Amino acid sequence: MNIMLGHVKIEKVLFLDIETVPQYSTFDEVPEKLRKLWEHKAIKLKEKETEKQKEKEDLSVEEMYQRAGIYSEFGKIICISVGFIHNNQLRIKSFASDNEAQLLNDFAVMLQNNFSKPGTLLCAHNGKEFDFPYISRRMLINGIDLPPLLDIAGKKPWDIQHLDTMELWKFGDYKNYTSLALLTAIFNIPTPKDDIDGSQVGHVYWHENDLARIVTYCQKDVVAIAQLLLRYKGMSLIEEKDIIFT
Repeated sequence: MNIMLGHVKIEKVLFLDIETVPQYSTFDEVPEKLRKLWEHKAIKLKEKETEKQKEKEDLSVEEMYQRAGIYSEFGKIICISVGFIHNNQLRIKSFASDNEAQLLNDFAVMLQNNFSKPGTLLCAHNGKEFDFPYISRRMLINGIDLPPLLDIAGKKPWDIQHLDTMELWKFGDYKNYTSLALLTAIFNIPTPKDDIDGSQVGHVYWHENDLARIVTYCQKDVVAIAQLLLRYKGMSLIEEKDIIFT
């Protein structure tokens, strides 16, 4: 029987999701040099959005700074949650800290020590456009050596050990973004009731000081990504009792 991703061994896949925020809690705290660069970035973003929409809310540069977390030059990572399947259990671990350099170093060490064998794959939703390059850029900014799984410079596309559940769903077409929430719904994958969404992460981090709440949200997405890949492969879902948080 032919199945999707039949060549992929599920035990060799490391699932991940990241949460990012602006580097500063408010635009007023941004150093002058970066303020000018963000102003330039924000103007370009507004011009691009205006081209796409006839009517666009006229946000100020300061108001637009709440979006800075999605750009690796102006944001930082506060949580990386990972998961792997072994003996029909999904084990979840998170690296979360206010200290981005320490978080990234711990994640890099984990990759190097436990996920450097041939055939290992990283898997995220929209990972090729967001998670993988974001992690790599922030590692370089923080002076951290890229683990082999992230060091893709000079590699041929078929040698890059990355899976992207959103890209896989496209089957080669160029439709717009398909959310993880939509895919879990149509594949009947049970997910916990949403507490927050991605647009609220910055506020929860900077104004509510609740990193633990963000970690829970991030871990939920890792579970969803793992279950979605299982559905793609025609495999049974992991039962809730077999999802282990370490």
